[in-house]
Amino acid sequence: MKTKTKEYNTGNRNRAGKKGPAHPGTFRRRVLLAVTGLSPQVVTETLYALAQTLKPGFIPTEVHLVTTAEGKERARLTLLSDDPGWFHRLRKDYGLPGIDFSEQNIHALATAEGKAIGDIRTRGENERLADTLTEIIREFTADPDCALHVSIAGGRKTMGYYAGYALSLLGRAQDRLSHVLVSAPYESNQHFYYPTPHRHVIYTPSNRPLDAHEAKVSLAEIPFVRLREGLDQRLLKGSVTFSEVVTAAQEALEPASLEIDFDGQCILAGGRKIHLAPAQLSFLSWLARRARDGRPDVVSPPDGAPEEDYACEYLLEYRNIGDDLDGPTAKSMMKGMTNTFFEQTKSRLHRALRNALGPEGVRRYGIFNTETPPRQYRIATPPKSIRWIGWETATPSRKLAKNRRKQGGSV
Repeated sequence: MKTKTKEYNTGNRNRAGKKGPAHPGTFRRRVLLAVTGLSPQVVTETLYALAQTLKPGFIPTEVHLVTTAEGKERARLTLLSDDPGWFHRLRKDYGLPGIDFSEQNIHALATAEGKAIGDIRTRGENERLADTLTEIIREFTADPDCALHVSIAGGRKTMGYYAGYALSLLGRAQDRLSHVLVSAPYESNQHFYYPTPHRHVIYTPSNRPLDAHEAKVSLAEIPFVRLREGLDQRLLKGSVTFSEVVTAAQEALEPASLEIDFDGQCILAGGRKIHLAPAQLSFLSWLARRARDGRPDVVSPPDGAPEEDYACEYLLEYRNIGDDLDGPTAKSMMKGMTNTFFEQTKSRLHRALRNALGPEGVRRYGIFNTETPPRQYRIATPPKSIRWIGWETATPSRKLAKNRRKQGGSV
């Protein structure tokens, strides 16, 4: 029987000209990551469903497995051997393009000392599983040209749980999560690997003959919440444990809490200490104080027209830090706050927050503005969640302003 095959586009179809996120199948690098146990059939079943039932299809350029030592041996012998070699059979039967899938792509779990893990039973084994999946998914999702499809159809329930949770923490718009569905009585049949394009007889445990050609396999895509944008960027760039990523995601979901520490010249944002330059700390404290006093909005000073009242309020905060009022920052403020100072200080403050806490740090503790002109600015943190620590925390001394005015300064 001559098999009718599809033609597959393995290139990236000009994502730049499309509106919205590109379909995963258009990415240059496309990875199927599956968790498997003693049933490597889920790999070929999922590949079949991705290529033959998903519209539009997703043809992986790579296949990777996370499994146990026993699971690796079963996958090697049943999928990658010359006989039966079910992975190679599937590609040939349906005319699939070349897919990078070798023994090197089968990631067998091991202890921290390198000892092979035969099953997932103890707490330590579960931690190794979670950390391994987190690191592998982190590596794939760090590549902007990669679309990752994670299958949770195989292995123990904990394997599927950790794989799905790790993808929820690290996944992007182009990444997908799924479970493959196989019709009865083919489900869980050790001789069934995918619906063949021609008659192929297999047998049930009771020796009942079945035709693999008649099997129905489909893909159930699982929606998931993507929490990646709220994570500390450092967690996305280096080796991290599952628990570290979960903790970071939990912190991002907690109510914002900001403490301004004058003595330590730092802030505590969500319990995380961040040291700031005096100019940035004073700037943040100035806008926080306005929010607390019920007058939160400020308008960025226009070019060429320094704002004297803003400079006065800003220097009151600057004095609380204990910095020299005869220094360059204070002296530059004597004629008022300029637009350049306002924008540059805000930008540097946001950079410090982003470096320490990721984009979520700017969203929760930075300065935001209205969209329509004149743009008004205020601190993002709710006033009730802000407190001051250190010298003269309650109210800045107004004596400073009087003394400066007497001396001929604008403040």
